[in-house]
Parts: sequence; structure tokens; C-alpha cells
Amino acid sequence: MKKSSVSILLFSCLLVFSALGCRENETASIEIEFVLPADSAATLPDGRVFLLLSTSDDGEPRFQILDGASSQQVWGMDIENRPPGERIRFKPEGNGYPVATLEELPAGEYYVQGLFHRYETFHLAGGQTVKLPMDRGEGQHWNSAPGNLFSQPVKITVDPFASGKIEIHLDQVIPPIPAPEDTKYIKHIRIQSKLLTAFWGRPMFLGAHILLPEGFDSHPEAKYPLAIYHGHYPSDFAGFSTSPPDPDLKPEYSERFGIEGYNIVQQQMAYDFYKEWTGPGFPRVIAIEIQHSTPYYDDSYAVNSASQGPYGDAITYELIPYIESQFRGIGEGWARFVYGGSTGGWEALAVQVLYPDEYNTCYAACPDPIDFRAYCQVNIYADSNAYINQGPFQGVERPGARDSLGKVRATVRQMNYRELALGTKSRSGEQWDIWEAVYSPQGEDGYPVRIWDKVTGKINPEVAAYWRENYDLTYIMKRDWAELGPKLKGKIHIYCGDMDNYYLNNAVYLAEEFLEETTAPYYDGEVDYGDRAEHCWNGDHTRTNGYSRLCYHQMFIPKWTDWVQKNAPQGADLKSWRY
Repeated sequence: MKKSSVSILLFSCLLVFSALGCRENETASIEIEFVLPADSAATLPDGRVFLLLSTSDDGEPRFQILDGASSQQVWGMDIENRPPGERIRFKPEGNGYPVATLEELPAGEYYVQGLFHRYETFHLAGGQTVKLPMDRGEGQHWNSAPGNLFSQPVKITVDPFASGKIEIHLDQVIPPIPAPEDTKYIKHIRIQSKLLTAFWGRPMFLGAHILLPEGFDSHPEAKYPLAIYHGHYPSDFAGFSTSPPDPDLKPEYSERFGIEGYNIVQQQMAYDFYKEWTGPGFPRVIAIEIQHSTPYYDDSYAVNSASQGPYGDAITYELIPYIESQFRGIGEGWARFVYGGSTGGWEALAVQVLYPDEYNTCYAACPDPIDFRAYCQVNIYADSNAYINQGPFQGVERPGARDSLGKVRATVRQMNYRELALGTKSRSGEQWDIWEAVYSPQGEDGYPVRIWDKVTGKINPEVAAYWRENYDLTYIMKRDWAELGPKLKGKIHIYCGDMDNYYLNNAVYLAEEFLEETTAPYYDGEVDYGDRAEHCWNGDHTRTNGYSRLCYHQMFIPKWTDWVQKNAPQGADLKSWRY
């Protein structure tokens, strides 16, 4: 028999094993069935089922699927139009991660777990029908989405010389997430978007967490500028607390930042921000964090998209005016500015470029690729394959993630294979898939067209050309600079570590080259780099990433309010909110 043949033995009340018998040198056969609760059979017809295996008992397998060598194992299978009450016979589609097939799984002991990720049906305005996971308050995470079914982990033994059958009972349900409550300073709003509802064919909503300035109630005559922080799905307004750190909090070490007691640091800095925000010298503005998760990701990238709909217009022309009308915003483009890091950094620059009259300065930190000649380590216009740098005699795998010393954590291929295991049709909810969902044209089936074959890495040049014309921010600025240049003068600020974990500095170099060499007019902004700084560096040369990433509001709100005093249009209200 093949050395990699596999069967699973033994267990607990969640797994039922029936020996089929086998002899040495026979190929083993394994049957896996997922059993859903009887009352869920009619309400969960579509989705993706996961088989998860882990060698570690440090948490559940569903939380151990990562980029890098430490990742545990996942296989997935799409489920559509399943008859009510029918068991799910699991047949992996191949492309598991990190091990591709069940037959390749080494013998040994594992913790096994199953999970069912629910999809919903959308009848799009263009006539297509797609099935996607609706965000349920968790920020588009398959392993923590409320309503998803899962099993408790059970320890099993894999024996390459045995066959068997297992039943995995998905009898646990991830509970709902309670909505945050309003406080004196923080308010929460949610509106139905007419634009998005029309696109998706069902009610779709946008939300925001709003931090009100000190003196908001005692200065009813004041109208305020809007500080718009872009980033990943916020459960509440992050980094602001009216309470000092919990004295009983047990210190936790942050491996990412190398800081002991980082949880205490976060609480202390949130409290420090509250004191600064309410102090006499801090600018009085309204700060907001937007909730705009989509059926593809934890946020929309704040632009219009063929497959996701008009999120850029919905945020700019529906959500923001609503907030300004409800909370006495000035309501003019000169009185709005944007800032953020990573995804939020790309969004900040994108909306400033694509809506130049609606926003008045961006601070873009460690932005996702702003020039697709450096789409991380891939040039989508010149390269034929995303995964391999191919020479005449050999190919070299492209790195996808590194540490500050350049040690490669994962390749582009590995990162994409993880996503393919988590979801087909750009539905993984992860990074490469959301770029595709935002930037790609919509296919005839309603899903995004792949920029490259997810298995082979072969790049589609027609899709690359579409990306360039619509979302390559450097290309767009260069193409349209005669019109954009006068509107963007002094408004572009970009920051990136020169050892960014995802090689995002490479695209910033290309953007800087264009900006610095263009003099008609000169952009008159700022591009800055952090020496040996990793992802999330935001222009602060005085603190490391672990601290500066907690200070976006403190850094950029005063910087903008100082700048706008000299650069606001004639007649602008620069007084009512300065108290």
C-alpha cells in the first residue's frame, strides 16, 4: 500500500468508528460524515464544511490555521442545495492546507474538529445569484462567526494500515455577539444603504463608531471637522477608555512586538488617550471608525467594486453625510480627512485620490500595495506567474511574508493555498481573496474573476489590465495628474517600514518616485520610511510599532488641524470648534 494511506481510529462520544478490516499492503479507506442538529437541517442548506486537525492541544484547531510553518491542518468542501436532514459525506476537494490530501497525512495522534460555515444567497442587481457568508458582527471570520456550527475537539489516532468511518457531530453553535452600548463620548450608528441594497438585492447596512469631542453638549453652536479612521472591522471605537488599567489584569507577552504585559500597555494607552482627548489642548473634532464589512471580507476597501458594489459612494455620499447631519459636522470636503494603516492605509490614499473634492488630506501608513508593479513581490504586468520567479533552468518561489531580518515566514503560494482551503470563488475572507474581490471584474457567475490561477499561479493579463485602470493608485495618479495634481497638493502623506512584513515598502518606493519627480504641480506632501521597521509603521520615529500603532488619533488629528489652519478655503469655519 501507499505509505501515505490513512485511516482514523478511536475516540469519544463525538466520533463513531466501525472497523472495516484491512490487511497489510491494502489501500486504506476512510469515510467521514458530518452530522448537523435536526433543527438546523432546513435552515443551513449552503456553506462550507471544514475538517480540522491539530497536533497541539493549545486551543481549538479552528484557531490554529495560520500562514507559516506552525499552521495546523484544514480541508474544506462546499455544500449547496443539501436536502434537509441529509448527512454531509465529506469529500475534500483536494487543496487542503498545509497537506493537500487526506492520503498524504502522516500517521500519528491528532485533535480533530469540524465546522460548518454558513453561506447566504444574494440575488444581485446584474441578475446573478451568489452564495456568500454574511458578516454577523465578528468581522468576517469563519472560525468565530455567530451561528456557525462546530464540534468539540477530540483526540484521535491516524493509522496508515487501517480503514474506518467517523461521524463528527456539529452540535455546538457559536453564540451571537452583543452590540456595544453608547457612552457619553462614544455613539454607535447603523444605516441601511440604498446604493448597496440595490446592488446586493437585499437590505445592506453601514455602521460607525463615533467619538464625540469634549464639550460637545456644552457648545451647541459648534460644528466639527470629521476625522475618518480606516481599518479592519472595529467592534467598538478602539483605543479609548475612561478607566485606568485593571489592577488585577494578568500580564500577557506579545510575541509580535516582544513586549511583556502588552495587554496592560494597551489599556494604559487607551486611558491616556481619553485624558488627552478631554484635555484643554486637544483639537475638538469628531473621530469615527467605519463598519463596512462585506460578504467577502471584514471591510470593503471603501471604493466602488464590480463584485462588492458601490461602497465608495455609499460611504462618501450616504454614511458620512448622515453622521455629519446627526452630530453637527461641518459637512464640507475641506473639513474631512482620512487616516489608517495597512488596509486602512490603502483606503485612506484611495479615497483621497478617487474622491479628491470630498476629503482634505490623507495619512496612509504601511498601505496595502499602492502600485501593482509591486503587488507585494509580484509584478502583475510583467510576471507570468505569481508563485515562481522563473528563469531559463529553474524557478524560485516568491516570498510572501518575512520578519524584520528577512527570514521568510510563508511564500505567496502557501498563503494562497491556505485561502483556497478556506474558500473557493474568492470566499476565504482572507487577504489575497479580498484584493481580488475589490479589484477584479465580475465574472458571469457573479464572483470575482481570478487575477491568477489559485493552484498554478498563472497570471491573467486581461484582469491585470483591469486592475491597473481602476485600482493601481500610482498609475491613476500619473494618468490623471493634470486634473488631480492641483487637488492633491499637500494632501498625500505615506509612511512605511523598510522591512515591512509583506514587502509593502516596494510599492511605496515606486509611488514616491512618481510623486517626487512630478513637478506640474509638485505634490508637496510626505513619504517617510522607518529603518528596519515592520508592518504597521506609521511615521513615528520616537516609538516602536507596538506603541505607535496605538496612537493614530493622537498623531494625525493634531497634525491635520494645524495644517488646515493654513490651508482651509476662504470663509471656512475655523473657530466654532476651537475651544
